[in-house]
Amino acid sequence: MTPIFSLYKPLNFIQVVQYNATTMDPRTTSFLLSLLLIIFFNSPFAASETFNVVSFGAKPDAKTDSSKAFQAAWARACTSSTSASIYVPNGRFYLRHATFNGPCRNDAIDIHIDGTLVAPSDFHVNANSPNWIIFHLVNGVSIFGGTLDGQGAGLWACKRSAKTCPRGATSLEFTDSKNIMISGLTSLNSQIFHIVVNECHNVKMEGLKVSASGNSPNTDGIHVGLSSHVTILNSDISTGDDCISIGPGTSNLWIENVACGPGHGISIGSLGKALKEDGVQNVTVKSCRFMNTQNGVRIKSWGRPSSGFARNIRFQHLKMTNVKNPIIIDQNYCPYNKDCPGQASGIKVSDVTYQDIRGTAATRFAMTFDCSPKFPCVGIKLEDVKLSYKNGAAKALCSHVRGTVTGCQ
Repeated sequence: MTPIFSLYKPLNFIQVVQYNATTMDPRTTSFLLSLLLIIFFNSPFAASETFNVVSFGAKPDAKTDSSKAFQAAWARACTSSTSASIYVPNGRFYLRHATFNGPCRNDAIDIHIDGTLVAPSDFHVNANSPNWIIFHLVNGVSIFGGTLDGQGAGLWACKRSAKTCPRGATSLEFTDSKNIMISGLTSLNSQIFHIVVNECHNVKMEGLKVSASGNSPNTDGIHVGLSSHVTILNSDISTGDDCISIGPGTSNLWIENVACGPGHGISIGSLGKALKEDGVQNVTVKSCRFMNTQNGVRIKSWGRPSSGFARNIRFQHLKMTNVKNPIIIDQNYCPYNKDCPGQASGIKVSDVTYQDIRGTAATRFAMTFDCSPKFPCVGIKLEDVKLSYKNGAAKALCSHVRGTVTGCQ
């Protein structure tokens, strides 16, 4: 018999009770059915409402603007007093721009996407807005599946032509939100950043696929800033910029089993752009693979005063394949030699561990520690680092760094 307290297959239980009604005491049968109904109708599954965007006027024809329909479905889900689901069926849904604001009456909204959301092909439509799709002040929102097509190629071409171009729009952003899940989502060809997590707490991203041309500017795969307890798992990221970038104010970030390439690697920073800045701490990057990337794992700060820091960082069990800079700390970042020449970075880098880093470098210098002369990098630990260049030993460049070396190097 199906367990009495199963919430997932209540009909099977009812069928079993009905089947055994002839042999079961009627009072027992009545009691069990009543108990089941009480459990089921008080469970979150029973009360959930589903809102199909097509019912609100969305059209899967890739040309009719469905922005208002999506926002109408969101309004219904957000004002529901019980858990709610928004469903996007197969097809290509054109969205000009969409903002999903909270707070909502409930803290359990699932968005199930079988189709593709398509941004305007004319980059001028959205390129002066910071975001294409944004969630603000939400709690308990989960996105499952689906594809976001940012159609950013036009803006990339504009930027490569040296014309005056707009900055561009991030495809998906969560800001000032908590308890967020993004699972199985594909993001293609964002104008700039694909996914941004800003001022959020307790976010999990898993099974993501992010893809843009290797020469697409500023198309970071995932950016995390001013956020805590963020997890990124089992994802494949190929872009023209950082696969994952980690901004100031990030703490308790866990990245595991991410394939990166092409792109600029996984980067903490750039830090120290502001004089007063929150630090980065408690970051783990584990069991990741880097293929034909500009960098592997990088910590980068501006060469000028700042109150920020990067500490308690763990890079573990990483595989490099033809990576230009597999391991790099650069505290003398000064693009265009503006506002920083001759100054020393105020970012304090400490307690950084590189453990079991293996593979091949595309240049002779596989490790670069170019730290601040005013605040040297301290507590740098190298444990079993084995990187080669053209079948020979790679080299390291070290400046203003203190630490220990153990195991095979």
